[in-house]
Amino acid sequence: MNVLTVVSHPRLQSLTFAVADRFTQGLIDAGHQTELLDLHRIGFNPVLWETDEPDWSSDQKSYSLEVEAEMERMRKHDALAYIFPVWWYNLPAMLKGYIDRVWNNGFAYGSNKLHHRQVLWIGLAADSKESMARRQYDTMMNHQLNVAIAGYCGIKNSRVEILYNTLDTNTEVHKQLLMQAYELGFNYDHAQVKGK
Repeated sequence: MNVLTVVSHPRLQSLTFAVADRFTQGLIDAGHQTELLDLHRIGFNPVLWETDEPDWSSDQKSYSLEVEAEMERMRKHDALAYIFPVWWYNLPAMLKGYIDRVWNNGFAYGSNKLHHRQVLWIGLAADSKESMARRQYDTMMNHQLNVAIAGYCGIKNSRVEILYNTLDTNTEVHKQLLMQAYELGFNYDHAQVKGK
């Protein structure tokens, strides 16, 4: 598969980017192709202005050059992966703004749906698995990303993977997280739908 891997984090020297590196290496080792899209380094503007606001009276709207370029980038791939820190038990603003602007009417929903075979959402959470489950934040994120976003846009195979305890300073914990990221890339096409 040809996977567009989108990363959202302000710091290159972050665990998020280390995870992205191991994930993409896993993809490559499994025979996939990937393009790494760093939303911060390309200077993507996450703010939705009138130019890119959905036009509910027409699915034929022309969007801004920035959004049209990102739509074209998505068209060149048959699968997607998003790697991001979990902030306020949600996507960071940069990634949410990217989805608001690029996964737009007439392209991702409305008269057209996304053609991608699958999407994998990899969130890095400081919280523990038990704590997130106790508050049902994991269930909430699964429903939002798998059903309300991916499902609405026509991607039936959508899966959320949370990497927990990312602020733990134990190097063994970080090694395990990086190994998990590699395995998610290596086994990307064997992923099963979760959270529906």
